Amino acid sequence: HKPTYDSMQKSLEAMKAHCLNNGVTDISMPRIGCGLDGLDWSKVSAILDQVFEDTDIKITVYSL
Repeated sequence: HKPTYDSMQKSLEAMKAHCLNNGVTDISMPRIGCGLDGLDWSKVSAILDQVFEDTDIKITVYSL
């Protein structure tokens, strides 16, 4: 199934919990959900910012 903004937020919340529980301080990723899945990057980026705003986790997003 293709992701929705709600499922994306839930997945990112789970990623955040994993990072905090395992000492992960840096994440690198592509523009997740925005290629073939068709989500809008500005909305996904806002969700990323909101989910990780209260952490010191550094997120780097790559575009090809």
